[in-house]
Amino acid sequence: MKKINTNDWKEFVISELFEISRPIARSQAKYTEGNVPFVASGNYNNGIVKWCMPKEDEVLDLGNCITVSPLDGSAFYQKENFLGRGGAGSAILMLRNDELTELSGLFIASVIRNALTKYSYSDQLNSQTIADEIIWLPIVKNTEKPDYMHMEKYMQKILNEVDISIENLSQIKNRKERVDVKKWKRFHLYDNNLFNIDMGTKMDKAKMTELNPEVNFVGRANNNNGITTRVDKIMGVEPYEAGNMTLSLGGEYLGSCFIQPDVFYTSQNVVVLVPKWDMSFEVKQFISAMIFKESRLYYKAFVDELNRHIKTDFTFLLPVEADDKPDWKYMEQYMKDMIDVSNKVIENFELLNIC
Repeated sequence: MKKINTNDWKEFVISELFEISRPIARSQAKYTEGNVPFVASGNYNNGIVKWCMPKEDEVLDLGNCITVSPLDGSAFYQKENFLGRGGAGSAILMLRNDELTELSGLFIASVIRNALTKYSYSDQLNSQTIADEIIWLPIVKNTEKPDYMHMEKYMQKILNEVDISIENLSQIKNRKERVDVKKWKRFHLYDNNLFNIDMGTKMDKAKMTELNPEVNFVGRANNNNGITTRVDKIMGVEPYEAGNMTLSLGGEYLGSCFIQPDVFYTSQNVVVLVPKWDMSFEVKQFISAMIFKESRLYYKAFVDELNRHIKTDFTFLLPVEADDKPDWKYMEQYMKDMIDVSNKVIENFELLNIC
């Protein structure tokens, strides 16, 4: 399917299309397991962080709406009724429109998601800022009204193609042997043949300028390689080189680990992992995935973060050869296989990012 043509689209202010609200104050920690989705400010799994049992006589947030994370603008269509994360801090935003359907909701959520990528943990959305944001949508010919029918037809075509891609991916996955980690060994980041750990430039994005931006700024985010903006180069402060890795030590996206594609500065609580040898891109990818998994399993944001452990007792699993040294060839080939599989289906998934 060809990329969608947006030449005839029109801009709309979000508050002109949607009623904006927030859920009542509630925390997932106070709920037992059940069958109602708890939607919070994450940017994956449709924002669902837990399936809960509602409290007695509790009124659920109604489905058929779009939820938006104030942390990074991640937007999802919620088909069913749910429990929304409310209260102070990162309470989600809910957008409602009587003309919304599942297909048009998926379409518009993708548009909103792409329009709000500028927001971050240190520069969050709220009810007023999202109300003033502008999105572009297709319109009915010779009118100024959103063309919901066009959105639905487009999304149906996309979903049909995605279903085929998922089926192909499942068949390939089922043919692969399950990875056996029983013989893997634990390593520290600072071990031989791994990394030098640099504590980063520790800069405040709010104090940076963007007059002639030429350096990426990496914060505690878990999308776009952690890059939250581009900033001007600071005299006397050399940016880190492309190819180094960054690791978020705390916050909601603790453990987010990325290979940086260009020169960069870092915010507070983001360390730089400088390889001690010329690691391949695939090896770095493998290691970043293992670091992220270890971080999410054994450390907790705002409670027991990586700050105190990264240069001491933080370890992670890697495959090894007979001499117990990291098996670089295995890691590289494993990631190449995964990339080959992904490339066969990713084109259809990218079409879900409509503009």
